[in-house]
Amino acid sequence: MQDSLSGLRAEHASLQKQLSDSAVHTNPALAKKVNRRYAELSAILLADDDVKKLEQDLVATRELASEDSAFSEELPNLEERLAAAKEKLRRLLIPRDPDDGRDVIMEIKAGEGGAESALFAADLLRMYMYYAQSKGWKAELLDKTESDLGGIKDCQLAIKSNSSDPANGVWAHLKYEGGVHRVQRVPVTEAQGRIHTSAAGVLVFPEVDEPEEVDISPNDIRIDVFRSSGPGGQSVNTTDSAVRITHIATGIVVSMQNEKSQLQNREAAMRVLRARLLAAQQEAIDAEQSAQRKSQVRTVDRSERIRTYNFPENRIADHRTGYKAYNLDQVMEGALEPIVQSAIAMDEEAKLAAIKGN
Repeated sequence: MQDSLSGLRAEHASLQKQLSDSAVHTNPALAKKVNRRYAELSAILLADDDVKKLEQDLVATRELASEDSAFSEELPNLEERLAAAKEKLRRLLIPRDPDDGRDVIMEIKAGEGGAESALFAADLLRMYMYYAQSKGWKAELLDKTESDLGGIKDCQLAIKSNSSDPANGVWAHLKYEGGVHRVQRVPVTEAQGRIHTSAAGVLVFPEVDEPEEVDISPNDIRIDVFRSSGPGGQSVNTTDSAVRITHIATGIVVSMQNEKSQLQNREAAMRVLRARLLAAQQEAIDAEQSAQRKSQVRTVDRSERIRTYNFPENRIADHRTGYKAYNLDQVMEGALEPIVQSAIAMDEEAKLAAIKGN
């Protein structure tokens, strides 16, 4: 381990030198990349320093305890703190997802269940916006197609963090949210008071740092403009401000109509398209590295049912990690962190098991 840490210290010193070079900061994408790696290594080296200090303290206290038994009382606490510090360092040394420090584009879509599904999709949007607020992140609604009863058919949400530490990155936390979210409750349209089950889908993509990171030639896309519409299909705009971009090679289609400006809608659509293309590239890499993919909680299969929200029982259950709690009312107000941490912990354990198996 010490050989590995020596190499990381040398890399950390090199990155520190790069960050003092003004030429690095003229390239925003490079500066972000260097800052993220520097923050990641800083956390590792700080944890290693803590381990070394506690080891020294433990040796010194044992020597003192051999001469004065009063010092023996401090040993259990020091041993416990050292074990915790070593465990923290061990987890920090787990190979990190290179996209962890990125911001994300999230898409929420109504699924099975008609009007109730659209209402639940709106609830999920609200939940994620509250969660982002609790983390100090910035949430920007790029586009939203509303349903008749105040729900949403689909929406695109951009979530950004000000932190350069990948451990605090948006993708590091929200990559586990992709999949099918199932809800069990009495719909507002249900006159008999019967519980219905419906679902909404969530897609999460790491956002591209700079447009040049994913090269899209004008010849690779087809851009159509049309008049935006609201719930029930009624027109809400008298100009052709809505934009639909089709990536010809992959067939990916992105539509935006939230803004009154065609230019703003086009820029938002390109952001989502770049994120989808970056995700497609990563999925192709993951497919070639199946062992790495299997060690992660997040899945390429976006049809996976990941969570159930049971309103009558106030219960939230994650089907991948086994997490269960009876505070759904708080979760819907943004208290997602314990659920996210259960996914992070399971992912780390799977990666550790994969490392030991090699």
